[in-house]
Amino acid sequence: MKLPIALVGDESVVPCVDGVSRRYVGLDAGASTAALPSVVNRVMEFLPSYSSVHRGAGYKSQFATSRYEDAREAALAFAGRDGRNERDDVAIICRNTTEAINHLVYRLNLHESDVIVATVIEHHANLLPWSRVATCRYVECGVDGTFTLDDVTDALDALPRPRLLTISGASNITGWMPPIDEIIHAAHARGIQVMVDGAQLAAHRPLPSNADFVVWSGHKMYAPFGAGVLVGPRSAFTHGDPFLAGGGAVDLVDLNEVVWTMPPDREEAGSPNVVGAVALHAAITELTNVGWPAIIDHDRHLARALRGGLSAIDGVRVLGPELSCDTLPIATFTLEGVPFALVAARLSAEFAIGVRHGCFCAHPYLTRLLGLDHDEVARFQMDVRHGDRQSMPGAVRASCGINTTDDDIQQLLDAVEIIASGSAPPCTYHQDPTGDYFPEWTDGWPVDVRSRGGSCAPG
Repeated sequence: MKLPIALVGDESVVPCVDGVSRRYVGLDAGASTAALPSVVNRVMEFLPSYSSVHRGAGYKSQFATSRYEDAREAALAFAGRDGRNERDDVAIICRNTTEAINHLVYRLNLHESDVIVATVIEHHANLLPWSRVATCRYVECGVDGTFTLDDVTDALDALPRPRLLTISGASNITGWMPPIDEIIHAAHARGIQVMVDGAQLAAHRPLPSNADFVVWSGHKMYAPFGAGVLVGPRSAFTHGDPFLAGGGAVDLVDLNEVVWTMPPDREEAGSPNVVGAVALHAAITELTNVGWPAIIDHDRHLARALRGGLSAIDGVRVLGPELSCDTLPIATFTLEGVPFALVAARLSAEFAIGVRHGCFCAHPYLTRLLGLDHDEVARFQMDVRHGDRQSMPGAVRASCGINTTDDDIQQLLDAVEIIASGSAPPCTYHQDPTGDYFPEWTDGWPVDVRSRGGSCAPG
């Protein structure tokens, strides 16, 4: 199948402050992706047969259960657990990556004395759940936002011995991919299990089949219907209480006793999101049909055009490793003399280009990429504690997907060059305490957007 592939909504037009409506250029795939048409079609085909899962004798219930379990098997295969090895893994269908990680943290029954090795490049979803129940030891990065295999093994070899290594398959800020297979091999050689956060990786590269645990989300791989996955050894979920308690997770309940059922059902209390599972299965099927070679070629072409094009603009600094490094098609940048939030606001309001700005839910990593010292970090933390986010550091991120075209990239580059040139905007922008900028001219824009929070959510 030839790339790029159009997604639902790609032809949408949105209002701009000059009164002209323009085609929306979505360059925020790193946060969430629109749906593949095949995903929407599969969901629409399924909806007339929607019914309860694992709970009914009726045909529709049996059909829905079958489709749900098909999705589970597809998720296992997508994670490289397709029955061709001796592993006995299960796929637990969750809401998203964040829930999957919290689920695993609970089920590992961690204590404060347990050491978890993480890295400073992690998304908050792969930092906060671990740090509130265990002791975290962090792998530092260099000024380019990368680290080496030796850096990881040093952390693994330090005492006390770690219980687990948790690591991202790809950064959501720079798109950099650690040497994950070598890292997993090194951890296993030391008898240490590994969890891989595959949220950014799943739509762009194969998930590491040798990881003990892997988590990812459908909303970042063209199935935005509320399903994510936790894959891991069945033995990790066979004993102890599940993360959620309720119907579907039990074999027997008395007022004084409960007998939990076996995994994965044990881990999925309540009515499951069968529609999300069906959508995720459809996305897996589509990506498999396209094939990793075509996806990777497309990604590399976009990454070179995006990162190289931005780097060539005077005043633009692209964060992360050097341009020759193989990354996902993500570029996070700053523009000298222009606040990052204003750059994002102008791209949207004047050029109909949607990007992400802020700290990207990875504050420790971004402060290192920006080269901020301890005093600078302390100052903005104090401001935030007093309710003022205007001094928060940040950057602008453009991230591409299976639908991104060369023209999309060029439109971004042209717009950034106009802003970098010092060209005056067609309207006045005002910054509010959230740190975001809004155009003074608001016809055609949601008038209550500020009352509902800034466009760059805290975190």
